[in-house]
Amino acid sequence: MAPRSKNKYSGRMTSSQQSNARRRQEAPKNPADYVPPGTKRIDVGPLLETAKPGMDPDAPLTLARVIGVTMATIQTALPTILAWATTMGLIFGGCCSNVFALETIVKEQPGAGNLITFVQFLVTALLTWPEHFSTARPPFFLKRRTIPLVRWLPNIALFFTVNILNNFAFSYNISVPVHIILRSGGSVTSMLVGFIWGRRYTPVQVLSVALITVGIVIAAMADAQSKGKSTSGPSEIDPSFITGLAILLFAQILSAIMGLYTQLTYTTYGSHWHENLFYSHFLSLPLFIPLFPSLKSQFRSFLHSDPAQLSPALLQLVPSFSAKANDTDQLPPVLLTLSNTTLPIPKDIFFLALNALTQYVCIRGVNVLSATTTALGVTIVLNMRKLVSLLLSIWIFGNELPLGVLLGATVVFGSAGLWAWEGQRSARKERLRKQGKRQ
Repeated sequence: MAPRSKNKYSGRMTSSQQSNARRRQEAPKNPADYVPPGTKRIDVGPLLETAKPGMDPDAPLTLARVIGVTMATIQTALPTILAWATTMGLIFGGCCSNVFALETIVKEQPGAGNLITFVQFLVTALLTWPEHFSTARPPFFLKRRTIPLVRWLPNIALFFTVNILNNFAFSYNISVPVHIILRSGGSVTSMLVGFIWGRRYTPVQVLSVALITVGIVIAAMADAQSKGKSTSGPSEIDPSFITGLAILLFAQILSAIMGLYTQLTYTTYGSHWHENLFYSHFLSLPLFIPLFPSLKSQFRSFLHSDPAQLSPALLQLVPSFSAKANDTDQLPPVLLTLSNTTLPIPKDIFFLALNALTQYVCIRGVNVLSATTTALGVTIVLNMRKLVSLLLSIWIFGNELPLGVLLGATVVFGSAGLWAWEGQRSARKERLRKQGKRQ
């Protein structure tokens, strides 16, 4: 018989096979306990014995542990809190100040809507221009756009028209409080335009829009009656007031179309609101050229307004001063100096600039909020802001709104919140349904 060869068929293992068998014998039964060769083992027993009580969830509650956990929580949440507080400051501070400056102007210059809109657009375009400036792209020195310019043109035309109409409505005896209430009913026109566009809505959304409509009608009719525009019947309502309502309604319809168009643009190209903010204001400026004669006349009227000075009515805002408004010893030196000193600029020019600057702050805050929270959160915050603006208008300017206007405002704001809540719930339900189909 021939001798067996020393290979894998001879029954004897080669050196490599022996090494593999030895590693299998030394390997732990549990794969989780396997440690690769050369790995350094560290005994953490002494570390656990000397660990601080605050790191053990079962350790007794001490003051040091409470302070440590509190400081860690504050350190983690502080950036979010500061960002949220800044956004709220931009919205409530900017938007409410904007309404204050606007009402101050329209009470003396109700026909200055075109000039107000032009200055707002000009200031916003100038303040947002540095973000889009680039020396490497002459002759316009603007950065490359993410969204094509052609796509912005319809949005620019709609944006210009909506803002012109909203401010132009003040020429037709529309008060600022009623203006705020009517513009809060944008859900009505949004549903009408969306339905024509092919969208469908839930019964709760339809109910909320119906309530908003009722609230707007109640507020408008009550305001007309309080001003003596309706005496014995609907036929005696001031036609100018009806014209103002029609202008605001048409502006709301265009605003709903613009909102849908902007949403489609963002869906296609991404949410680039910085571009929208700049180009919608910058490229709208040439559209004011046909309005130059009226702008010139309105600006001349602003220049001839009284010099800006501290209004005595502001002293009534401080309770400690109102009791002894005539006693100069009760007033701070700063207020005494300002009340007797006029500013070297016309009052209407001052409030015109204040209105434009606060308009930019307000828009900035709304866009930041839209980028960091849901549509429901945006709607709730904006409705609260409009309600605060309405209350400030009543308080500062002494607008005595009748019960019907207040009732209509309550219905409008409450129903707008219901609309936003139902829209958010439907969107979340639709997302879950799509996720279930993918799975």
